[in-house]
Parts: sequence; C-alpha cells; structure tokens
Amino acid sequence: MKKVFKGRVITPGTVTAKALVSRGGFNTLASYQSAIMFGDKQVKCGDQNNPDLYKKPMINKAICLPETIGSTTGGMVLYTVCALGKAPACMLFSKPIDSLAASGAILAANWTDTKMPVVDSLGEEFLSYVKDEMTVTVAEDGTVTVE
Repeated sequence: MKKVFKGRVITPGTVTAKALVSRGGFNTLASYQSAIMFGDKQVKCGDQNNPDLYKKPMINKAICLPETIGSTTGGMVLYTVCALGKAPACMLFSKPIDSLAASGAILAANWTDTKMPVVDSLGEEFLSYVKDEMTVTVAEDGTVTVE
C-alpha cells in the first residue's frame, strides 16, 4: 500500500531509496564517527544508544527520523559525510529540523556535488507508518511517497 506525506523542503531534490528508520533522536556525530574517522565504507551507524540504527549501513538510505540530537558538530558532520561521498540518499524528519542539521544540509547542497534532499515536518503519522526497507520517493516539492 502506498501512502503520501507532505513536508517542508530544506534542500531540494528527487530520490528513491530504501528506508532506514530511527524512532528516537539521531546523534549525528556518534552515528557517523566511524565512517569519518576510520574509513568505514559501509557507513554503519556507530551510535550504540540508537538500537534502531546501530551497526546498520546508512549510505544511500532514506534516513527517517524524528529529530537530530547531540553536539553542535551535527551540521559539520552532515556536510562532511556529503563531501566524502558517504551521505544517506535523503533525510526525512517527522518534526521540524534543528538549525544545526539544516545548516549542514544546506552547506552540503551548495558546497559539494552530493545531492541529499532533506524534508522536515512530515508529521508523527509518517514516522509511525514507515518501516525499514520500504521504498521511499522524495519529490522536489517535499512530497514523500512511502510504499
């Protein structure tokens, strides 16, 4: 069954990818630290406090999450994973995005060749509906289709 959600575009783009869902906050630094510092090519989530994502590959996935949490390095980490070619296919927030994550996504969209659509304010129903490995399609206007 297909379900459509509408959110606010933070960085535009179109993409279709498999979902990877975090029901709790996404600690950007903890999640990407191994990929950035130790060259993990599969970009497995290193945040042991996130049981939904821990040790799962995040590269080219549609990361579905409520919000980011953690340190003020979050925006720089998002920019860095995009610059290194280790980015998710997109990031889809059920809640409004925080300014640090938004700044990292916007800088990456303007300063790297990586196109990582980011949409926020998709609502709690979005996060309740989407499951790992469902196919997620993002449109330029912030429409997200989950099937």
